[in-house]
Amino acid sequence: MQRVFLSLVLGLLAACAKPHPLDALEPGERGRVVRILDGDALVLDTGQSVRLAGIEAPARPYKDREGEPFQEEARRMLEDMTLGREVQLFYAGLTRDRYDRALAQVRTTDALGPDLWLNAEMLRRGGARMRIYPDTAGGSEAFPELEAEARTERRGLWAKQAYRVPDASALPEGFERFRLVQGKVAGMTGSETFRTSCELALLNSSVRLEIANAAAAYCQLPEGTDVLARGYVREGRMEVSHRLNLQVLPPSPPPPPA
Repeated sequence: MQRVFLSLVLGLLAACAKPHPLDALEPGERGRVVRILDGDALVLDTGQSVRLAGIEAPARPYKDREGEPFQEEARRMLEDMTLGREVQLFYAGLTRDRYDRALAQVRTTDALGPDLWLNAEMLRRGGARMRIYPDTAGGSEAFPELEAEARTERRGLWAKQAYRVPDASALPEGFERFRLVQGKVAGMTGSETFRTSCELALLNSSVRLEIANAAAAYCQLPEGTDVLARGYVREGRMEVSHRLNLQVLPPSPPPPPA
């Protein structure tokens, strides 16, 4: 009787347990990690390259482009967690990019170390920033909170001056790269492209936010709203491709009286 009661209790606890975000995704391939390319990319023993979805680690040097600060530390961070370990991929939509890399959430599955959700863990440790694409966004709802905690605690790359979030007005003319910026909404205009719902101007900044259809609700933000936006800046525009790539911030305090 006692054994039956215990079984019932354990069954109820399992039923009430909050499901893991990866449980809702499509299980993919398994393999052993044999190489780390950088803080958001690795290679399995099957030969498959994997790009960790939902995050952006500092870029390594490429051709004439210099590597970004903390890129080597981020690579070692992912290496320490995964090299030689078995992992499983999980898909939230699009499974391959144009380079035939798997676009996946990745979790360790062996007994060589703790059970780790690598995409989330890189954010939590400050090895990467969040970057969400609509076609691989599933499972990423907790990512803003994980990144915000790492940023507040100045873990990993957030301890570097290069990754302090600037006001949009401080970005130099001609800046091109992935970036987080803060600013105040100064106005909204329509868009002439089928992928973008509107453009938001930021106070005292030449950077405009291109709000993609997947984030169209932000077109209703009133002037003066403080926002944190992320995306690739090109020719003075930053595409906000998913709703998680923009957060509304608490109003900034008024300046002290003169």
